[in-house]
Amino acid sequence: MRARDWERRLYMAAHPFAYPLLRGLARRGAVVRVPGVGVVVNDAAVARSVLMNGETFRKDGPGSPGDLWTPILGPSVLLNMEGEGHRALRRRLTDLFTPSYTEALCERVLAEPLARLGDRLERGGVVDLVDTMRVTAGAVMGEVIGLEAHDEAAYRHLFEQGEEIVSMVSLRSRRLSDRQVERARAVLDPLGDIAAKAYASGDESTVMGRMRTLGLSEAEARGAAGAFFLTGTETVATLVPRLVALLHDSGALNRVASGDAALLDRAIDEAMRVTTPTPVMLRSVHGRVEVGGVAVKPGDRILIATHNCCQAYGPFDVDSSRGGELRRLWFGAGPHFCIGYPLAMAEIRAVARTVLAAAPLRITRREAARGVLIPTYRRLVIRSEASS
Repeated sequence: MRARDWERRLYMAAHPFAYPLLRGLARRGAVVRVPGVGVVVNDAAVARSVLMNGETFRKDGPGSPGDLWTPILGPSVLLNMEGEGHRALRRRLTDLFTPSYTEALCERVLAEPLARLGDRLERGGVVDLVDTMRVTAGAVMGEVIGLEAHDEAAYRHLFEQGEEIVSMVSLRSRRLSDRQVERARAVLDPLGDIAAKAYASGDESTVMGRMRTLGLSEAEARGAAGAFFLTGTETVATLVPRLVALLHDSGALNRVASGDAALLDRAIDEAMRVTTPTPVMLRSVHGRVEVGGVAVKPGDRILIATHNCCQAYGPFDVDSSRGGELRRLWFGAGPHFCIGYPLAMAEIRAVARTVLAAAPLRITRREAARGVLIPTYRRLVIRSEASS
C-alpha cells in the first residue's frame, strides 16, 4: 500500500466522519463559511496571515482554544493568552528550550532507552515503534515536569495520562464537559504538584528550575508544565512511527539512513507536513475584517484547516522543499509559534537516528489507532534486515 493510502487510513480510523468533511471543504475554496462550524481556511498563505495577527484573531475568545484548555489549565498559559500578558510570558520562556539545551537533555534522558532500542534492532529483534515512542516521549516529558520515577512503567503511565486527556477532544470539539474537566484535573493536578516541587528545589539543571531562574512564578511554571505535557507528548510520539512508515513506503528509508543530518531534517519536515500534527487550529475573531475575501465579524470562529493547507503541496517527497515554503505551519506562526519546537525536533532526531542506524528495515505489522485526536498507528512493528 502506498504511503498516501496508509496516511488516509490513519485519518479515517481516527476521524471517520470529520475527516471526509474536512477534506471535502478543501475543494470548496481557500476560505469557506460553514454553518455551525465557522469560517474554514484551507490556504497556507491566508492561514499564516491569520496566525500572524494576534490582535484580531485570538486564542482567548469564544470558539477559541481557550474554551478547551482554560477550565483545566487556568487563564495564564501560552495556549490561551494574547496581548501583553502573552508577550511577557513568552519572553521569559524564550531561553527555556534552546537547541543546545534540548539536544543535551534528550541525549541524557534517552541514552538508556535508545541503547536498548538499538541493541534489539541490531540483534534482529522485532520492535513496536509505537510502544517505543510512548516510553521515550514519557521519559522526556517526565524530565520536563520533574517526575522522580525513572523506569519504563512510569514513562508509559505518564504518556497514557496525557493520551487520556487529549483523546477527550475531537476535530469537532468546542469545549470539554464538566465531567471531562473534572477527570482532566484529576490527572493534571498531581502532575502539577510534581512540577511545583521541582520548581521549589531551584535546581537549574532541571526544566522547572530553569523556569524559576527565568523569572516565572510557581503558578506560571506549573501552568507551562501542564501545557507542554498536553501538547508535546503525543505530538512527538505519533510522528516518529509515521515518519518511519512514510520513508519505508516511499522507498526513501535507506537513502535517508545513509545520508547526512540535513537530509534527515528535511525528511522530518516533510513528514510533519504530510502528517500535520496539528490538523486544525482555532481562533476567535475580534474585529471586522476580511479573511481571504470572506467578511468576518466579532465572535466569528476561524477554523484553520492546517491539514488541508499542507496537503495542497502534494504527497510525501524527501526531495521537495515544500516544508521550507510552509515555514513549519504545523507548529503555528507569529506570536504562537510552538515554543517547544526545538525540544520536539531534538527528540525526533534522536529516536530517528537510532532506528535508521539499523537500516534496511522491514515493517512486519501495522494497525491504525481509533478514538484518538492525532491520527497514529496503534501498532507499527519493525525489524532490521541488516544481518539477514
